[in-house]
Amino acid sequence: MTKAKWIWYPGDFELWLHARTMMRRDERGMYIPPIWKIDSCHPNVKFRKIVELERGETVAIAANGRFNVMVNGRYRYDAATSFELEAGRSEIVVSIMNDQSLPTIYVEGTTVHSDESWSASYQNNKWTDAAAWIFDRPEEPPVLYRLATERIEPIRSEAAGPNARLLDFGRQTFGYVELRGLEGRGRVRVFYGESEEEAQSEEFCETFDTADIGGETSYTFPLGRAFRYVRVRTDPGLIVRDVGALYEYLPLEYRGSFRSSDPLLNEIWDISVRTLHLNTREFFLDGIKRDRWVWSGDAYQSFLMNYYSFFDEAVCRRTLIALRGNDPVEIHLNTILDYSFYWILSLEDYVLYTDDTDFIAMMYPKLVTLMEFCLNRTNENGMIVGVPGEDWVFVDWAEMSKDGELCVEQILLCRSLEIVCGFARQFGHENEAERYGRLAAELKEMVLTAFWDEEQGGLVHSRVDGVLNRHMTKYANLFAVLFGYLSSERTETVKREVLKNERVQPITTPYMRFHELACLCELGEQEYVREEMRAYWGGMLKLGATSFWEEYDPTAEGAKHFEMYDRPFGKSLCHAWGASPIYLLGKYYLGVRPTAPGYAAYVVEPKLGGLEWMEGAVPTPGGTVSLYADASTIRVRSAQGGIGLLKFRSSEPPSAVEGTVKRIGDGEYELVLERPDVTYEVRYTASNSNS
Repeated sequence: MTKAKWIWYPGDFELWLHARTMMRRDERGMYIPPIWKIDSCHPNVKFRKIVELERGETVAIAANGRFNVMVNGRYRYDAATSFELEAGRSEIVVSIMNDQSLPTIYVEGTTVHSDESWSASYQNNKWTDAAAWIFDRPEEPPVLYRLATERIEPIRSEAAGPNARLLDFGRQTFGYVELRGLEGRGRVRVFYGESEEEAQSEEFCETFDTADIGGETSYTFPLGRAFRYVRVRTDPGLIVRDVGALYEYLPLEYRGSFRSSDPLLNEIWDISVRTLHLNTREFFLDGIKRDRWVWSGDAYQSFLMNYYSFFDEAVCRRTLIALRGNDPVEIHLNTILDYSFYWILSLEDYVLYTDDTDFIAMMYPKLVTLMEFCLNRTNENGMIVGVPGEDWVFVDWAEMSKDGELCVEQILLCRSLEIVCGFARQFGHENEAERYGRLAAELKEMVLTAFWDEEQGGLVHSRVDGVLNRHMTKYANLFAVLFGYLSSERTETVKREVLKNERVQPITTPYMRFHELACLCELGEQEYVREEMRAYWGGMLKLGATSFWEEYDPTAEGAKHFEMYDRPFGKSLCHAWGASPIYLLGKYYLGVRPTAPGYAAYVVEPKLGGLEWMEGAVPTPGGTVSLYADASTIRVRSAQGGIGLLKFRSSEPPSAVEGTVKRIGDGEYELVLERPDVTYEVRYTASNSNS
């Protein structure tokens, strides 16, 4: 028998949950509200279902809000907890209102069940399919949704001043501190630290809690916190015998894996996955200590890392819905100009990896209104610029001019127009597709003509009042390469004169290193990128990092590493965008990537990048692609039913088990992976160190 589910208007659960999540930030006892518009659920919703019954039945109903039931156009005044349906055709309409919480209903009879087959409306005379998720018990409505918890204990405890102890939980975590074995009365103060220095600093630690104990034997602080270290200080009349914590997390399956001949690279993978998991919660968050907000630029990278680790589609959908919010669009996502474009790019990636076109169809109207908002912010040249006092032009945490027409913003706008054009054509909106395609082509030609500097060998940074700012930065250039906007000759020039030129302003944040190193991998620089990962992420590990940071400056010393935003401990030491090696190693070393939505077709193109051997698994909607590669052998097995191509280079014709190798170029070969759950093995002689 099909089970009933709690249902709601599509997107309402995600927006309601997002609003609650965004209210949790505080610093040193002061509440910090979000700095952009937050939408929430519709308070007034109607649900409808037409049923054909062979015999009458009793239907139970539960709701989160005040509601009424109408059957065949007549109110059922007796439907407080249940109502009767007669045999034959019946139209059920449930109207519910809740201006304080999420309007949801749960309907269950012998054959009648609330689920996604019901229709929903927010009183606008338009109907769409209702939404549901995992909530299939009447006593557990969606408003009770909580992440999982488990008890953790510190690995070290030591005295830290009068009536104070310092607890070390061994690695970065998130949860609720528990005080156990309480005796006496008095005040207890808890100071949290991602570093020991932060926990010891009562004056400057980012978060702390206070509680007055009056006879309890145990106490759990109500707010979840990020920490590795906890310093507990009590009044003289209060004794705390024991301190632990409830670790809070989103249950996820670790589906992706990576191991190689490089132990440091293996550790970087492990810490990256833990970093991403800590920040994968109700949504993809930026960091677990400071903001705990949903930022589009951060989420764009988390989506891609998720596809190579957990492949959790639900958290992707929740995050995309939450970021976009409701119409009308009055400001860029997160107020940041570039972050509107990253949301659009994320939709293209989502459908490529998952083939969830139904979700894209649901989001398409909001995609169009966001694009129209962006186009209304273009100037007479058709280029997008930041509106003073309204738009935050971010790009990266780096010293650069952000006035006028930034080349990187035009590149992102151009790619976004192409994506909207593709979706418009897919959903049958030919006029819209033609317009967006034309705007994209015109903008691309204009940008590549206006900003290309032949002498410097790349796209210069910006133009203000018609005058080029000839400062060379990597941002526009790397995106132009990633999006395939440059000729092969210009691409090689950019690689040499910009991306690998030490005289060009370096990128220092993990945020933009994600894109920089992905670009270099696209250009076949896996050996170079491996050394960069070892130096940059390995540098954090040498400093004792148990998760990767918001920003890392190798030249900083001591507690200077923890400074940011003019605060001694303002930097996040567990930041989602620090986990980018997951994506780099999965896509560009193991070399697995979809070429058609949902891996209906895919490529496996391993690149050792100087490694002696590597092995791992990449998750797909239909299972995992498992791979082993060394200098003479590749073994690949896939549970995915799509057609895969194993591509590699060899100086001699290779031999293959379970398949025929085909030569496709000078020293280039491929093997069609036609059958799932079969191990294909190729023996070959590598023609270069990246094979």
